[in-house]
Amino acid sequence: MTDDDVEPTQAPGLARGSGSRGRQLGVLFETVLTRGPLSRRDTARLTGLSAASVTKLVKPMIDHGYLVENHREAGVPGRPQIPLRVDPERHYALGVKVMRGELVGVLVDLHAEVQASRRLKFADTSPDGVVDAIEELTASLLDRLPIERDRLLGIGIGLAGHVDNTTGVLRQSPQLGWREVPLRRLVETRLNLPVVIENDVNAVAVAEQWFGAGSSFTSFAIVTVGAGVGCGLVLDGRLWHGVSGAAGEFGHMVVDPGGPECHCGKRGCLEAVASDPALAAAMSAAVGRRITKVSAVAALAHAGDPDAQRVFTQAGIALGRAIAALLNLLNPPLVILSGEGISASDLFIDALRAELERDAFSTTAKDCTLLVRPLPDETWARGAAATMLRQGVLRSLNALTDEVQS
Repeated sequence: MTDDDVEPTQAPGLARGSGSRGRQLGVLFETVLTRGPLSRRDTARLTGLSAASVTKLVKPMIDHGYLVENHREAGVPGRPQIPLRVDPERHYALGVKVMRGELVGVLVDLHAEVQASRRLKFADTSPDGVVDAIEELTASLLDRLPIERDRLLGIGIGLAGHVDNTTGVLRQSPQLGWREVPLRRLVETRLNLPVVIENDVNAVAVAEQWFGAGSSFTSFAIVTVGAGVGCGLVLDGRLWHGVSGAAGEFGHMVVDPGGPECHCGKRGCLEAVASDPALAAAMSAAVGRRITKVSAVAALAHAGDPDAQRVFTQAGIALGRAIAALLNLLNPPLVILSGEGISASDLFIDALRAELERDAFSTTAKDCTLLVRPLPDETWARGAAATMLRQGVLRSLNALTDEVQS
């Protein structure tokens, strides 16, 4: 068996390249990106590649400016090691989180560190109106940090709904009221840049996978609650999309067939019970007057109002039931609970945990860490940028395969 036949240890994030060399370059690059600076010896240990293979792969990556060598390690036994690190200025990417009426945008370097950010409100929520807003936001971010065009990989866009990331078509977004929108083509035509379209929870899962709480795990799930309820799945180091990009539509798991109607058209979806609008609607029904803000429901619950407390308890039970199903199906070691809705997690977390313990099979609940983790909107946009970095860097690295010495 040659070294070309050896499958490198799967690192988080980068998809598999075309051919063995492409896979090896991708895994090596991301290992240094997420764990570096690293010596060649440590890189070989972490990737499972031979030391000779690492040496061959590193050379074109240094020649083309992807990796740089730090000063030699001092005080390390044996032959002095030269740590490798990724040059953060080699490439940049834009990332945008799309919400109804507002965009959050970032410009990041190759470490996915934010170099510029901006929020932009807009009134026209049609596809053309959103593309107009993305164009304005992009121009503003590039004005704040002018960079050479060949260093800009492109733009990643994260938004709620069923995104077919292979075609760049938004199949359905109840929150935006869109169906079958070819968003990638629309943005590429307008900006003349490569574009990646991703479900927004998948995008934030990438951010957690590369640099957040998921970076130490090969598999984990992130569940977000707020305007909607979503889920991103990382399985064996890879973001799981499913056959058409609909994997992780956690909010449309039916938890109560006789429950309230969901905006997707079904009844009793988790999103119709546990999202912020659902909590406000449930409280409105309980008191006989319209309440539009979940913060008002939380304030009443904290003041001891039994109706408000019951609303949050029911949401916690529904979330616990759904997460238990997730644990029973996938048995992950980590579930991250995030989104704007966790600002009131003290009102539902006990009910969630109790239901989780009741419904989870065998030891799956004990095997899993449930981490409540606030993430600002900029992190979601950063995740969208990271999806563009992942795709763009892999494409660039594949172009180096012919330069790897035999």
